[in-house]
Amino acid sequence: MGATRADKEIYFEKLKELLNKYPSIFLVNVDNVGSNQMHQIRVALRGKGVVLMGKNTMVRRALRTILAEYPQFERLLPHVKGNIGFVFTQSDLKEVRDLITANKVAAPARAGAFAPKDVTVPAGNTGMEPGKTSFFQALGIPTKIARGTIEIVSDVKVVVAGTRVGQSEATLLNMLNISPFTYGMSVVQIFDNGTAFSPAVLDVDEKELIDRFLTGIKTIAALSLALKYPTLVSVTHSLVNAYKNLLAVSLATEYTFEGSEKVKEYLANPDAFAVAEVAPVADAAPAEKKEEKAEEPAEESDEDMGFGLFD
Repeated sequence: MGATRADKEIYFEKLKELLNKYPSIFLVNVDNVGSNQMHQIRVALRGKGVVLMGKNTMVRRALRTILAEYPQFERLLPHVKGNIGFVFTQSDLKEVRDLITANKVAAPARAGAFAPKDVTVPAGNTGMEPGKTSFFQALGIPTKIARGTIEIVSDVKVVVAGTRVGQSEATLLNMLNISPFTYGMSVVQIFDNGTAFSPAVLDVDEKELIDRFLTGIKTIAALSLALKYPTLVSVTHSLVNAYKNLLAVSLATEYTFEGSEKVKEYLANPDAFAVAEVAPVADAAPAEKKEEKAEEPAEESDEDMGFGLFD
């Protein structure tokens, strides 16, 4: 039975209220998430975010009713498909994302279900009786009989990620008590202050962001200098280049200013600057020798304590 008109109106008001209150929205997929697991996720998000579920048709209709007032939410419509829901938040996005995806439950392989990852049956003793050897042979799994039970000789991949689990593979994994998959709420898209982006953006390292930002600044500065169009990032380079040109003019002419005086002195007599740097080092060596000589009598007086050899 569908929702009543009153229920839809309540849902529309609730959605509009949350959109007004929270600047950030996670669009989440809840495939294979049970009611108990959903409750645990809501508890984990308490104080950090609000979960809102609803049928896709009702969600789309609710969003379309507010597009005239909030056109930015039209970007959400293409992502409202499948078993989808919303998590509204005003907390740190990375922290909330981790809370959303942290709750996972192990699940057995079911025939016909899409495999989220590869599944490999490990080598070892299965504890099964030899009569089931033909079942392993049908799946191409090498086995041998050891101590009256079936033993798998080597690791074998029985399910490939992105494909449907076959009936035989599901039966085998259940027989071996292998629950290879984990299910939980996953983030599909993030909507933050009018911008929609992939959740993978949250995994970008801060250092990488800074490096890319600095690369962009260098590129803009280079373009500005090449076009002779001043910008905030190129003005410092322009000032330095102008100062270099001014020094060059001063060195090529008799014009002198405070900044070029020392440069001219250095070019006129570079040896004077070299001597000034080396002199303190040369003076230090004799001083050390004098100190060593001055210490020698003190060492002799310490040895005889002021007495002669036969006193």
